[in-house]
Amino acid sequence: MYKALMNGVSYMIPFVVVGGLLIAISLSLGGHTDPSGGLVIPKDSFWNDVNNIGVIGFTLMVPILSGYIAYAIGDRPALVPGMIGGWIANTGELYDSKAGAGFIGAIVTGFLAGYLVVGIKKVRVPRFVQPIMPIIVIPIVATTALGLFFIHVIGRPISWVFEHLTSWLSGMTGTSAVVLGAILGLMIAFDMGGPVNKTAFLFGAGLIATGNQTVMGMCAAAIPVMPLGQGLATLIRRRLYTEQERETGLASLFMGCFGISEGAIPFAAARPAQVIPANMLGGAVAGAIAGLSGVEDAVPHGGPIVAVLGAVGAVPMFFVAVVAGAVVTAVSTVLLVDLAERRRRRGPIAGPAEGLEVGGPRVWRGDHGSVGGPRGLRRPGRRRRPRRAQGSQRARRTPSPRCSRGISPPGR
Repeated sequence: MYKALMNGVSYMIPFVVVGGLLIAISLSLGGHTDPSGGLVIPKDSFWNDVNNIGVIGFTLMVPILSGYIAYAIGDRPALVPGMIGGWIANTGELYDSKAGAGFIGAIVTGFLAGYLVVGIKKVRVPRFVQPIMPIIVIPIVATTALGLFFIHVIGRPISWVFEHLTSWLSGMTGTSAVVLGAILGLMIAFDMGGPVNKTAFLFGAGLIATGNQTVMGMCAAAIPVMPLGQGLATLIRRRLYTEQERETGLASLFMGCFGISEGAIPFAAARPAQVIPANMLGGAVAGAIAGLSGVEDAVPHGGPIVAVLGAVGAVPMFFVAVVAGAVVTAVSTVLLVDLAERRRRRGPIAGPAEGLEVGGPRVWRGDHGSVGGPRGLRRPGRRRRPRRAQGSQRARRTPSPRCSRGISPPGR
């Protein structure tokens, strides 16, 4: 499963880098702040076209991840079901949700598509049908089954979570700013563009029109923490990352400066058990500091770019929150990834098998045992017979019955 996951991540990374950098460049050179729409690029402009190209790259990122996870499991017949399943997972309108399932949904559909195709391949069919199985029958059956399953079984709970999280956050507006900031930071950092992230972001953006800009300030401080923290982690402990991941880390740093949290998705998809908790911890720190300091954000966007463009109040504390969250994320990621790598290298320690004698220099493990090889090993309980002495110590032969009766043996 890990190899399949890494296969999907490796194909996804170019789409993240290209799409994210094009969006960041278009926002920095052609965007301006607008209270009603965050960083806005004028329509019919050159930079708007560049931004649209970047958005297409980001849109393809999730189906590519899902498709190549499925491809690694079920080969070519699984590619189409995986990609279409990933597109469905990322399109919340198909199952009445304001936000798609994001990269987590893509991982789910990728594995479902791959193993579904593997199961269909095991079905016995007539010989005349076999040539069209991998190009027609398997893709159509798997795509239809997976799509309907996600829309009607998995998608409905996602829509339910989105609605109830929004209601829950609305009831917390009167609580402590530190607690609310930490919760919003956790949600922003959890799935980076998924339903939980979008719930927190839209909740903060919706309060701007009412005059409450502090909630969006908490979200704005947490948004860049994940890409900045993961990029910083690749610089702190380079040996834990591949060359491709180190290059992605540099792009992630750049995207973090422009509030593009999706720059951390390749790291979260490759090591979810280590990266997602580290992201959430850093996001909670940044949100709590921003809430405690009364940071405000007048536009529905995040990252250092909004502070540079003058849309953020209490700018020094905003940068303190962002830097603190990014450092916490980077250090936590390095510690968790390093611990996971040590456990993987150590591997499971297997005890002696039943019936083995351990305690001497020779251990029997069968004809091809891993200890000592097949030579020089003996079964427990079997002892070698002592070698007979040479010369005068050689044992005498017992005389035959004919010799005992005085009859000479033949030839004498």
